[in-house]
Amino acid sequence: MKKKLLSLALAGLMVLGLAACGSGGGDSAGDSGNTTSTAQGAAFKLGGTGPLTGEAAIYGQAAKNGAQIAVDEINAKGGDIQFELRYEDDVHDAEKAVNAYNVLKDWGMQLSLGSVTSKPAEATSALNFEDRIFALTPSASSVATIEGKDNVFQMCFKDPNQGAASAQYISEKKLGTKIAVIWKNDDVYSKGIHETFLAKAKELGLEIVSDTTFADGNATDFSVQLNDAQSKGADLVFLPMYYQPASLILSQAKNMGYAPKWFGVDGMDGILTQKGFDPALAEGVMLLTPFNADSSDEKAQAFVKTYKEKFNEVPNQFAADAYDCVYAYYEALTAAKATPDMDAATLCDLMMKTFPTLKFDGLTGTEMTWDATGAVSKDPKGMVIENGAYVGLD
Repeated sequence: MKKKLLSLALAGLMVLGLAACGSGGGDSAGDSGNTTSTAQGAAFKLGGTGPLTGEAAIYGQAAKNGAQIAVDEINAKGGDIQFELRYEDDVHDAEKAVNAYNVLKDWGMQLSLGSVTSKPAEATSALNFEDRIFALTPSASSVATIEGKDNVFQMCFKDPNQGAASAQYISEKKLGTKIAVIWKNDDVYSKGIHETFLAKAKELGLEIVSDTTFADGNATDFSVQLNDAQSKGADLVFLPMYYQPASLILSQAKNMGYAPKWFGVDGMDGILTQKGFDPALAEGVMLLTPFNADSSDEKAQAFVKTYKEKFNEVPNQFAADAYDCVYAYYEALTAAKATPDMDAATLCDLMMKTFPTLKFDGLTGTEMTWDATGAVSKDPKGMVIENGAYVGLD
């Protein structure tokens, strides 16, 4: 009882601290600490880990911010479903993600948003499975995140789906005749997309003229990869990677006078807001992503407006996916008639039964469904960067 009272007291102090430091009632986009939202009554404890600091912080901060907006909206309704949200920093590191997960578990987490990036998520999803705490990750897309774990679900496309969908899109739109691929061999995200892209490209008859790779130790000089692509006449380069190395590739290609078409994946979402990056270098870059901040959709416009007001920047796909995660939980908990006095294991069973029955409309897709493996079904959107903004290709 004393431990519970101490936890509640600490949570209350944390909320007061956030209220004192925040702007407009929300976290600042640069805040690297965790987030705790207090509901109007009894609430479900919802926790997640993500890179809130470090090179991948743009992803973790976006996910945290998107989830925060959804929690604030739901709690403001004052209904039976309320949330208390807490994020812990994992610095895009699997070991630190495990430590962050354990902090959340000690806090009393009942439902999880998993981890934001794939390698940390593979580590924490194993703990979700072991502890029977249901997880719905906004953006960790590796197959291993959900494989063999019946209580871990994804809001994002699985890596194989991204690879195959990208090849299909390039083929259907006739975007390139000779294609080069540059990928990162020590990153499960990049590796998974690369493998399925090649398989689908072969099936569709796409000509892959260059297939080169890199790792952390040589992720600054891409002259070998670019020279190989250029010398073999590649008119489109596929980049299954996060935006940091992609930004260097775009810059170095310009310096050597190589100007193919560029096609990326959802990990490149965020490149336009990278510090020190010239957005003009990304002009014409195409990618598949489930969210378009420039959409005329009323729900998307409202989200973007709120996000800009709270965090002074345009939300990316990671923010939208996390927002959708919270609302998907809201619908699943409502449908299951769940109550916050239920323990994590009971809620886990309910969520496992309920999610495969949902048809969910969110920012990142309509009539989304989940199968029993935790994989989501929704349609990607083709985007191209024009004048520093995403524009629909379709």
